[in-house]
Amino acid sequence: MTGEPLIELTGITKTYGQGTAAFQALKGVDLGISQGEFAAIMGASGSGKSTMMNILGCLDSPTTGIYRFMGVEVQSMTKDQRSLLRRRYLGFVFQGFNLLARTSALENVELPLLYRGEKKVARREAAMKALDLVGLGPWADHTPAELSGGQQQRVAIARALVTEPEVLLADEPTGNLDSERSIEIMELLAELNRGGITVLMVTHEGEMAAFARTIVHFRDGLIERVERGHRAKTPVSG
Repeated sequence: MTGEPLIELTGITKTYGQGTAAFQALKGVDLGISQGEFAAIMGASGSGKSTMMNILGCLDSPTTGIYRFMGVEVQSMTKDQRSLLRRRYLGFVFQGFNLLARTSALENVELPLLYRGEKKVARREAAMKALDLVGLGPWADHTPAELSGGQQQRVAIARALVTEPEVLLADEPTGNLDSERSIEIMELLAELNRGGITVLMVTHEGEMAAFARTIVHFRDGLIERVERGHRAKTPVSG
């Protein structure tokens, strides 16, 4: 890979509150993420990893510092431009799945395209393609209550993929799953990454982080160390 990083953070700080009540969640973070990377962001509760993910996802803004996405300074964008960046380039997967309960898997996956104003036929086609990609094509008509936790998270991943994002941001994607389902989801993320999608994941579990090629360790609002060229865990087939 050549050229500038897909994501570049320089001197990122984030302070909540003012005066004596001020809390500095990030204290000057420098980090570069290349296209096609699979990076795990690790750290104890309060280390700054979730704040970092919110900034990467344009859900929050840094107090100081520069965040560049594809070479463009995110802080210089208007609110609408940042919203467009999220919709066009970023896909989000959360710990809690966030699926609509009385809506089929297919309709849940369609939602981002509905918000975009895509026509029904195009939405259906793209949503089925995304469900097939995560191995859930036959479950398209099932509601979340009819699916296992692992299947629900696969639907959530399909929903994140349906817009064909550059980056998949996963915040504790295995937090609500048992060990077997967790490994299943991590193998899926690794497979998607090998297909070319950049994956950034927050986790506190070393076993899950082992699937990533880069592990970023946060401690007290700073990057403690970065393991690049980490030997990612090989998915188990069958």
